[in-house]
Order: sequence, then structure tokens, then C-alpha cells
Amino acid sequence: MSWVGEEIDYSSPYANYRSPLSTRYASKEMQYNFSDQKKFSTWRKLWVNLAKAEKELGLDISDAQIAEMEANVNNIDFEAAAAEERLTRHDVMAHVHVFAKQCPLAAPIIHLGATSCFVGDNTDLILLRDGLDLLLPRVAAVMANLGHFAEQYKSLPALGFTHLQPAQLTTVGKRATLWLYDFLMDERALRRAKEDLRFRGVKGTTGTQASFMQLLEDGAKVRALDKRVTELCGFQKTYPVTGQTYTRKVDVEIVAALSSLGSTIHKMCTDLRLLANMKEIEEPFEKSQIGSSAMPYKRNPMRSERCCALARHLMALFSNAVNTHSIQWLERTLDDSANKRLTLSEAFLSADAALLVLVNITQGLVVYPKVIERRINQELPFMSAENLIMAMVKKGGDRQICHEKIRVLSQEAGAQVKQFGRDNDFLDRVRADEYFAPILGDIDKLLDPSTYTGRAADQVVEFLEEEVAPVLERYKEALKDEKPVTLNI
Repeated sequence: MSWVGEEIDYSSPYANYRSPLSTRYASKEMQYNFSDQKKFSTWRKLWVNLAKAEKELGLDISDAQIAEMEANVNNIDFEAAAAEERLTRHDVMAHVHVFAKQCPLAAPIIHLGATSCFVGDNTDLILLRDGLDLLLPRVAAVMANLGHFAEQYKSLPALGFTHLQPAQLTTVGKRATLWLYDFLMDERALRRAKEDLRFRGVKGTTGTQASFMQLLEDGAKVRALDKRVTELCGFQKTYPVTGQTYTRKVDVEIVAALSSLGSTIHKMCTDLRLLANMKEIEEPFEKSQIGSSAMPYKRNPMRSERCCALARHLMALFSNAVNTHSIQWLERTLDDSANKRLTLSEAFLSADAALLVLVNITQGLVVYPKVIERRINQELPFMSAENLIMAMVKKGGDRQICHEKIRVLSQEAGAQVKQFGRDNDFLDRVRADEYFAPILGDIDKLLDPSTYTGRAADQVVEFLEEEVAPVLERYKEALKDEKPVTLNI
């Protein structure tokens, strides 16, 4: 909608759509990884590496030509490339032409023998690798923060929930290990995805390497060329067979791991939102932060809500990846191109943005032990029934009679809570019943919350030492310089 007679300045940077992933959420490092500068300078590095390998294998390429190309790797004329693409309707050839004009000596050998997917697909694989290198330390930082939190609160009893109904006690630290274990699985999945990444290398138009056979006239040399370019680009292996593209199953595996990370983030942050509602645990809240424009007393879990929002988008992207792979007819179709531009970048940017917020959250979680204790005290009387029965049996009581007594008293107490909103008076009723006189002196001991948490504290210690510590050891260099994360918006 525009006002009548309004003139719109389309040249203004604020008159164009800008992704909130770049303007509000994702890190500068991840934005750069999917930037035009990184993409097209990587194309040029690929052309340099191709020329170097072809020269090594006997093609007539000079050191001067390679030096000229290397000198212009980052000197990209984006306006000239855009103008060329408008003419040619082909992004790769547009950049070949612009690069050739900047490198007149090397112009005859730029992109020699290659197809567009040589730069397009190999660059995507480099961006995927580098993107995972950025994400994995962030996952490790969240894990480290949760590990410290779990250790600190390993013995603090808390009411457990099943079906979102009060259940047996757990501890605050033990609950944190449930989140932490999911991240442990995500770290493994993302690391495996990175380790499994290979390079497309030099495979030609339909994957047969026919153009390189024309150039080198020797199958062994073509294979050596493929291997050498792969090494120069920092990979150890190539995909042994491809069509025109590397199989889009690779994208499925990467986005699947990222989407799975999204489900972990969403689950944990949903739990935090529930706990904030109970006033047991809250995310950090700045002194000047405003929770609501209308209700100034509110402390909304805004960071956790943002994580859930970003995670839902991340999880939804998996369907794009799997559907794109499923319709790559024969050696390839081009209907993957636009989708990949959106899906791969947004998957990494969304994961990066959510992890940044989550690092901030886990650096400053606030626990309210007195609120947790009060909630335990509201429910523990009912949970103590089995302990009371066992204590009575040890004093010579009949289990069946005791069970019936407790059933009646607990139902009466429950009615007071549900029908009249009163406090749970079950124990008062037990104390007033002469039947329970033999154990009245033991009731306080029988109600010690720490006796209801089983091996929770020991489980936390064992889990952190045996499972988490070895994984975090991989990231000790990155974690030692970890600084508090502040969010701009």
C-alpha cells in the first residue's frame, strides 16, 4: 500500500527486502560465509587451483597467468558481473568474462575444460564445510555451559513431570543433562556430516570427465587432476561418481543434521518457557529490558521464544532438501538451483542465529530454589505415600490397611486442593490419625526431598565425566577464548 501521489525511492537500502537473518539474527561470520564476496572469490580460487593442477599435468599454462589470476581473486567487479549476467543470462559465464577482462594474460585458460558446476557445486561444498566449522564450536559452547549448570545444580531436588503432570522428583542438574544429551547427539551428527563431506572435483558436464580427456588424453592424468584439485581445495576425497552435480543427497544429510539440531533447541527452549511460567528457572533478563509494552511487571522468556521461532523455520527446511533431491532427473535438472540458494544458506544462518541466542541463555540461567522447594512441598506429601506405608510395615502395621488409610486421606486432601484451592493438608491428616502414631517421629525424615531423587546427582557426574568431557576436549582451543555473548536485538 502506498499513499496517492507518493514517490518511492527504490534506490534506498531500506526500500528493498532484507532478510532478518542478516539484519537481526545471524553472526557476521556466518553471513560472510554465504556472502557474494565469499562465493565469487571462491569461484576464482577454484579457477586458480584448476589452472595450477592442469599446469602440473603438462598443459601449457604459465606461472605468470596463474599469478595474474591470484592477484585478482578478491578484486571482484560486482556491477560489471551483474551487467554481464543480464546479457548472458548465465551467472558463471558472466563471472568468467569479468575475470578474463581483469586477467587478459590468463583469459585463454580460465575455466579450461570445466562446466559451471565445477565452480558452483565445489563452492557449495566449501561453504558447507566452513559453515559446519562455525557451528560446531557454538554447539560445544552450549554443551559446556549446560555442563557447568548441571554440575552446579546436580543435587538440587526438583519436581519431575510426565505428561506435564507432577511425577517423581528429579534434580535441576539431571534435567539439564537431558537437554545436554540431545546436543551431544547433534554434535556427533554435525561432525560426522562434516567428516563425510567430499569434493565434487573435476567431473565434466555429465560426470564422465570427457572434456578433461580431450585436454589431457590420458585417463590416469585426468584422475590425477581430479585428485590434485581436490587437495588444493582442502579436501581429502572426491565423490567417486557424480552426474553434472554432486548428489543432492549430500544436502539432505547436512540439512537433516541441522534440522535435528533445531528440534533439540526447540525442545530445550520450550522446557525453559514452561519453567519460566512456573517461576523455577528464567533466562537472563537485563536491567533495562522491557517484557511487555502494556504489562511492565512481565519477564517474558523472549530469548527462548526467539530460539523456538528460528528452530521451527530450521526444521521446516528439511522438506525442501529432501524434495529437491527426489526430483533430480537423471544427471541433473536446474530446479534445484533457486531452492538450494534459499535452503542451504537459511539452514546455516538459522542454526547459527539460534545457537548464538542459546549460548547467551545458557551463560546466565537463573534458578529460584525457594520456588522449586515450595512446589515440591505441594506435591511431595502425596508422593510420600509408599514411604509411609513401608515405615508403618516396619513398625508392625498391615500393608493393606495402611494403603487404604492413605488412599482415603489423600483423596480428602486432594479435594481440598482442587475444589477449594487450599494447600495440601495430607500430612496434617496423617498426623491427626492415631493409626500413624508409630511413625510420627519419622515423618520429617521420610519427607526429605533428597531421598526421593535416586541416583540423579551421581548420574550427572558420571555423564559429564564419561560422555561430555571427551567431546568437549575436541573444542578446548575454541572454548578457552569463549566470551559472554550479548545480543544486539
